[in-house]
Amino acid sequence: LEQPAMPVVPVNRDKLFAALGQEYTETQFEDLCFEYGVELDEVMTEAELRAQAGDKEEAPEEEGDDVIYKIDIPANRYDLLCVEGISRALKTFVTGQPAHAFTTKDMKAAGTPLQRMVVKPETALVRPFVVCAVLRGIKFDKQRYKSFIDLQDKLHMNLCRQRTLVAIGTHDLNKIKGPFTYEALPPEEIKFVPLKQTREFTAPELFQHYKNDESGRQLRKFLHIIEDSLVYPVIYDANRTVLSLPPIINGSPSQITLDTTDVFIECTATDLTKAKVTLNTVCAMFSEYCTPNAFEVEPVEVVDAFGDVHVFPDMSERQMTVPTEYINRNAGIELDTPTIATLLNKMMLRSSVGADGSSVHVSVPVTRSDVLHPCDVVEDVAIAYGYNNIKWVVPKTSTVGGETPVNAVSDMLRQELAMCGYTEILTWALCSHDESFAYMRKEEDIKGGNPVAVTISNPATAEFQVARTTLLSGALKTVGANAEAPLPLKVFEVNDVLFLDNSVDVGAKNHRHAVAVYMNVTSGFEAIHQLVNRTMEVLGIVPSDRLATAADGSAAEKPSESDLTYDIEPANEPQFFPGRQAYVVFQGKRVGVFGIVHPDVLNAFGISRPCSAMEIQVEPFVFDQFKKPLNCHPVHTE
Repeated sequence: LEQPAMPVVPVNRDKLFAALGQEYTETQFEDLCFEYGVELDEVMTEAELRAQAGDKEEAPEEEGDDVIYKIDIPANRYDLLCVEGISRALKTFVTGQPAHAFTTKDMKAAGTPLQRMVVKPETALVRPFVVCAVLRGIKFDKQRYKSFIDLQDKLHMNLCRQRTLVAIGTHDLNKIKGPFTYEALPPEEIKFVPLKQTREFTAPELFQHYKNDESGRQLRKFLHIIEDSLVYPVIYDANRTVLSLPPIINGSPSQITLDTTDVFIECTATDLTKAKVTLNTVCAMFSEYCTPNAFEVEPVEVVDAFGDVHVFPDMSERQMTVPTEYINRNAGIELDTPTIATLLNKMMLRSSVGADGSSVHVSVPVTRSDVLHPCDVVEDVAIAYGYNNIKWVVPKTSTVGGETPVNAVSDMLRQELAMCGYTEILTWALCSHDESFAYMRKEEDIKGGNPVAVTISNPATAEFQVARTTLLSGALKTVGANAEAPLPLKVFEVNDVLFLDNSVDVGAKNHRHAVAVYMNVTSGFEAIHQLVNRTMEVLGIVPSDRLATAADGSAAEKPSESDLTYDIEPANEPQFFPGRQAYVVFQGKRVGVFGIVHPDVLNAFGISRPCSAMEIQVEPFVFDQFKKPLNCHPVHTE
C-alpha cells in the first residue's frame, strides 16, 4: 500500500473565523497555524476550488467569492480533517479553555433499548469486524453536510488506507429498522438499489456497471478489495433492506439528506483498532450538532460471530501520568508542573497536577488517537510552549559524522570491481527458501543443530520467505534474467546477508559480503581466480609463502613479517563443481569461496551457459593503518 500524503483540508475562512470567535489577517492566521503545527497551504475562492477539483456542477452564486483556506494537516491528526475539528482545536489553543468531554448516552436510565448489530460467522472470510454508533437529533445544513461527507472521504484516504482497512457507512436511521445483521453472501444473492442509482443490481452486475460506466469512475478503484472473494459483505436491516455493500457503496433507501436527524454509523473493517478510531473520530466531530445534548453519542450493541456482546463506541478518556522531569528534559525547557498542565490543556489534553506534585495527570480524549506514549505528551508541551521560545544551548557532547569503516572498505571494493569490468547489481534482501537452499543444492538450513536463516513467519508471497544468507543466489537470479545479454556477462554486488545470532539482542546479525559472477561460453574460472587475487591486493593482503612460489618452482617475492597474507585450499561446497573450487583462507579462517558454479545450480536459475563465481566476507578485512581489526558491529549506548 502506498503511504498516504499529508491531508489538505479546505475550510471556509469566514465560517472558520466565526467558529473561532475572532478574525485574523492572512499573515496572523498563517502564524497561528505555524504555532499549532499545521500549515496554511493555499488561499483561493470557492469557485477556484471547484474548478481545481474538476467539479463541473454549477456553483451557487453566493459561494463564488467565498475565501477558502487550504490547510495542511499532519497525517496522524485525524481530528483535524474537518472544519469542526480544526476550529475546535485552534479555539482551545488560543483561549486555553478546556475541551468538551464526549459522553455516551445512558440507555438504561433513558429506558430505551440499544440498537443491535448481529455479525454472522461468514464475515470472517472477507471483513470480520463491524462497529456502530448513532447520532441523535443532529441538525444538518449545506455546510455541515458537506463537511460530514468530506470527513469520511479524508478518513478513507488516510487512516482507512483507501478503504482496505476500514469502510464507513452512514444511514438515515428513520428510514431503516433494527436490529441489523452483518452477513457475507455469494455475490449473486445480493440484490439492492445502490446510492445514486434508480434500478436494482446484483453485486456482479453492479461491479460490471462501475467498470464500464463513467459514473463509477470514483468507486472503480475500490472494487479489487472484495472482487475476488467467494462471499461479499453486506449489511441488512430487520426488513432485509440492504444498508451497504462495504467497502463499495451504500444502499439508496437509507441515504442521508439535509432533513436527516438521526444518523446510524457503521464501520466494517479488517483492522478492529482502526475501526474504533474511525468511528470515534466521526462521532466526536459531529456530535456537537446533536440535540438536546451536544457531544453525546448513542451506543450500539454489536454481537460478534462468537455470540459475545460488545458496545460501541467507547468515548471514555485514557489516563496517563507523565513526570515533570521527563517532560522538561526531553523538551529542553524548565517549567513547573502547573504551567505544563496549562499548556497541555491548550492542546485539548485535559491535565492537572499529579498527587505527588512532580508529575502531570493527563486525560487523553478519543480525538487524540495520536497520543500513544509520554513522548507524545512532550511534543504537545513543546508545541504549546512554542519551539521558537526554547532556548538555544550548546550540546553537552560533540560528534563528527563520518563513514563507518566497513562502508569505506565496501565502497573501495565497489570501485575496484567496477574498474575490473564488472557491473554492479542490487538484489532483494529477502528471497524464497528454495533460492537460498534447494537451488544452491543445500538441503538443510541448519548449523550446529540450529537454523541459520531468518524466516518470515507469514510471508505475503513465496518470493520473500527468508532473509538471504548468501549473495550468490541473488546474483545468479539476476544473471538468469539477463541470459541474452552480450557475453561475457560480469556482475557483482557488495551488500549484507543476515544470520540468526543469539548473542545479540535482536536475535540476528548482518554481515557484509562481496559476490561476483562471470558468465561466458567457457567457465571463466581463471577470470574469477584473477579477480580474487586482485581483490586481495586491493585489500592489502598478500599471497602466503606457498602462493608466492612461481609456477615453474622458482621463488617469487616473499611476504615480509609485517604483511597480512592469505592462502587458498580445496573446497567442497555443494553450489560449486567438485574439484573446481577453493576457499580463501585469512588468518586461519575461511573467509570466502570461489569456483565454477555447479550445472544443477545453473539449471535451477535458468542459466544455460557456464559460470564462475566468488563470494567473500568483507568484515575480516576491515582494519586500521596498524592492521588492527576494527569493530564492524559497534554497541550503541545512551
